[in-house]
Amino acid sequence: MRNEERRDRLRIALIDAAEATIAADGLAALKARDLAKEVGCALGAIYTAFPDLDALILTVNLRTLALFERAITEVTIAPPPTGAASPAERAAAADTLVRLAVAYLHFAAENPARWRALFQHRITQALPDWYLVEQVRLFRYIETPLQVLRPGLGDRERALLARSLFSATHGLVSLGLDEKLMVLSEPVLRGQIEIVVGALGRGLAGE
Repeated sequence: MRNEERRDRLRIALIDAAEATIAADGLAALKARDLAKEVGCALGAIYTAFPDLDALILTVNLRTLALFERAITEVTIAPPPTGAASPAERAAAADTLVRLAVAYLHFAAENPARWRALFQHRITQALPDWYLVEQVRLFRYIETPLQVLRPGLGDRERALLARSLFSATHGLVSLGLDEKLMVLSEPVLRGQIEIVVGALGRGLAGE
């Protein structure tokens, strides 16, 4: 087997092992020495497949983002109309924002360790372009209904608004699931998300 093939196999084995560890026990449980022992390689061999643990964690997080995307694609998102949106189309777009937020809640509740790892991981350098591209692409699921609700916004303003809406939803989910303020069951948390995001969506729809 060529060196390149061995490195590719090691890379996949490390990603699989790191993903399993994070999903089961959280990001804090991921240790380079334990990882090397699990896949049967020398500690230094990890760094022939990845420049550092940050790159490995980001690769695992990329898998988490792909899993999340599969969850939100179950939400039907209508394309923006070619002309002015009707009141019914604006109402449907506002409802889409609510359903996307609820899908985010369900994903976080069903995959708590994976979800937390997306936000607990901190790196001292800028995020790599390949990771940022995926983040930007996922935000477009929010931007599509915003095109219906606020057709006059430019791309930059719409992208910023999408991130603000996500931040509002993430704040509710984080406070509820991490129990930072109070214990909230998932049904109660869903109700709060529907109220808050629904009000934001109706406001954007001009109601």
